[in-house]
Amino acid sequence: MNLKELFKKTKTRNTAGDENVKPEVPNGLFVKCEKCGSTISKEDLEDDLSVCPKCNFHMPISAKKRIEIITDKNSFLEWEFQIETKNVLDSSGYDEKLEMMRKKTDLYEAVISGSADIDDRKVAIVVMDSRFMMASMGYYVGEQITRTIEKATEERLPVVIFTASGGARMQEGIVSLMQMAKTSAALKRHHDKGLLYITVLTHPTTGGVTASFASLGDIILSEPGALIGFAGQRVIESTIKQKLPEGFQSAEFQLRNGFVDSIVERKELRDEIGKILGLHVRAKPNKIYSKIHRDKAVNKKIKQKNTPWEIVNLARDKNKPVATEYISKIFDDFIEFHGDRYFGDDSAIVGGIAKFKGKPVTVIGQAKGIDTATNVYRNFGMPSPHGYRKSLRLMKQAEKFGRPIICFVDTPGAYCGITAEEGGQGEAIARNLFEMSGLTVPILTIIIGEAGSGGALAMAVSNEVWMMENSMYAILSPEGYASILWKDGSRASEAAEEMRLTPKDLMELGIIDDVIKEPSNYKREKIKVVAKVMEKKLLGFLMDYESYSRDEIRKDRYERFSNM
Repeated sequence: MNLKELFKKTKTRNTAGDENVKPEVPNGLFVKCEKCGSTISKEDLEDDLSVCPKCNFHMPISAKKRIEIITDKNSFLEWEFQIETKNVLDSSGYDEKLEMMRKKTDLYEAVISGSADIDDRKVAIVVMDSRFMMASMGYYVGEQITRTIEKATEERLPVVIFTASGGARMQEGIVSLMQMAKTSAALKRHHDKGLLYITVLTHPTTGGVTASFASLGDIILSEPGALIGFAGQRVIESTIKQKLPEGFQSAEFQLRNGFVDSIVERKELRDEIGKILGLHVRAKPNKIYSKIHRDKAVNKKIKQKNTPWEIVNLARDKNKPVATEYISKIFDDFIEFHGDRYFGDDSAIVGGIAKFKGKPVTVIGQAKGIDTATNVYRNFGMPSPHGYRKSLRLMKQAEKFGRPIICFVDTPGAYCGITAEEGGQGEAIARNLFEMSGLTVPILTIIIGEAGSGGALAMAVSNEVWMMENSMYAILSPEGYASILWKDGSRASEAAEEMRLTPKDLMELGIIDDVIKEPSNYKREKIKVVAKVMEKKLLGFLMDYESYSRDEIRKDRYERFSNM
């Protein structure tokens, strides 16, 4: 074989007098990344699931390819509802364009839906295909999605929707606009039945799709770098007469601003969705519960080894384990979710879903760091308004799916600053108190360090509150107490004595329900010992509330606070 036959010739054109013109790349062999401009072989790109190996840009893929890589092999069954696209406005050239798109894409329209298995769990799945008129939403797309959601509601299936759209379909005018309301209404019925809805936002997701079903998921995932927004960037720039910053409306931008739970690489999406589905299986009562007999500390006399001021300092010890460490030691399969869906995310509060002895639970923690850098990142455990709103969103989600809620409290107090006041810190705390009082799933709060003022209480309107042996719970810091009452912050140690902020004091006052003993000189290296004790007590807590009805759980919490 001639060596030349191993390679396709590049195209040539008349380049006489132009030394800078290079031969063109053969058609079909290579693809140019629209983000970084790199030239990638088509074969390599297919191996990488159409993700650029240079810049990690996740290129749009066809709906059929998406179904192939996400669902279990041969499990997809397409649902066909005999819907027709309607040219209700008699838009010139629209019918011809539809026919051209059908020939080009081998699709009838811009969406495919049906049932499938993901990690052996049946779901209803909807996948949009941006090759077909940018997957703009007209009557057919809206109707197909709506009927899929309705059928999923009837069959009590989770819904997973992969979005990719330029927004409304202009050729269908006001009818296109109505699809936003129709799809959202169908999702409300699905939601009211207590069923799971997962959205996966892919590049691009914009316009009316963003402003309807794409933003309504119980859990919203996104691929890295996806363009996600309502208004187009050119429209925004022409309106505000400014150049938009780099990364505006990207998936990472939306994560920072509270609208996305997690950004997941394409190659990891199937496993992540499978894991989420597994955490939403209704758990049967755990047999191990019957072997646990709880010894409630409320019936015991608590001995206090240290003075109140010593306890304050031990509660603040930088070497004590923090919430993220307890979560990793006690729970399995923890998935962190981000954002309050209104304004932003808050690294001072970590929350998500996990399994405890096989049972799905929601876990939320006020998170300090383990060194200076992580403390700065965590804002020293002082939550902002969007942190409290994130925690409440996760609690309401737990109620929908019948999951117990475990909260770890460790904060000197809610963040005090200009941005906190602008964001409505008082309202955010008040809303948590209001909503937590009425939740119908059991809530347990464990104070692992400091618990300062309303910032701590906003995650402690619980059926039970426990404290570590050397932790504190108070109306404010001893320094603040001394400054307000005596105009002398140096009298903090004296204030600590008077404030009755120790676990012993709070047990006697009926404020808390249990105290967890600590090893001597308790540091994070000894967390395993405490985690085992915590696990046993947590099993007892869950056992007790397993037999309660939802109304009884809510009543129990209400009466707990009404007696204080």
